[in-house]
Amino acid sequence: MTIKFMEGRFLGERYVTFKESGAGVATNLYKISLEKLCEAIGNTPDGAIAKDYLLQNVPSVKISEQEMQDFQPLPPLLPEAADNIVVSGFMQTHNIKIESTRDAYGEMALPNWFIKGLGSSVKLSGQPLFASERAVALCEEAEVVLVYRSDTDGRPQYCGYTFGNDLTDIGRFKRNQGHLSYAKLCDAAISGWFHIAEPPESVSGEVSIERDGTLAWSGSFKTGLNALGYRLSDMVEHLFSYPTLNCPGRIHYVFIGADRSSFHAGFSMEDGDQITLNFVSHDVVVSNKVQLV
Repeated sequence: MTIKFMEGRFLGERYVTFKESGAGVATNLYKISLEKLCEAIGNTPDGAIAKDYLLQNVPSVKISEQEMQDFQPLPPLLPEAADNIVVSGFMQTHNIKIESTRDAYGEMALPNWFIKGLGSSVKLSGQPLFASERAVALCEEAEVVLVYRSDTDGRPQYCGYTFGNDLTDIGRFKRNQGHLSYAKLCDAAISGWFHIAEPPESVSGEVSIERDGTLAWSGSFKTGLNALGYRLSDMVEHLFSYPTLNCPGRIHYVFIGADRSSFHAGFSMEDGDQITLNFVSHDVVVSNKVQLV
């Protein structure tokens, strides 16, 4: 059984709620933050343990479904200072996109890594995704997003995962691969639903892009560990071996790469398009409108 957690504000205070697969609207709120919950269970990636901790140790309040509409979701483990989040990711990690995982010397290679921005670049479902008006060709990238919290020594500790859309100016990258950093400087969308669990082996879903209220393109995607051409442990271990990234209390959102997108199917995204990613396998939807600025 899948258990999803969400943190949000209700009447000005932070609470956590959870929902089990097949259940209705979550209406029990627990007076704790996701960060404190993960810390309390020793960063153990087990939703059942987290659920039991909430039920046995955390004061709760039950509200109505109507009152739940005033519950304002937050990005997972959002710190008080949004600039204490680093949003980054790996590129071309999926089997479908790579020819070899070994370099010219026969050694195991690692995928490119990039920074998207700080916490202000993260948007929840329903919020606009900003991209530069100079973008050459935008595309959606449906991805698993790993969430890490750095301990008191600055070492990132895995807490769980969510799902997101790594909006990318793929046209700029195709024009000049040295401009990957520019191509990634678009807002990223993530779901407020957080899975306190090991990274998923298999994820499947559907993409739909609407223009002026009409479906303009649709497709499907697959992601998860089984789709990767690299070992996730190698990717993450190498990334966090760099002390520049290690700072006590810092939160990391790490996108692990995507399947082929609408761009690969020949679709051209425009300002105002509504992108909806339905992670069907995990009952999570992320939907945002593109806004060029």
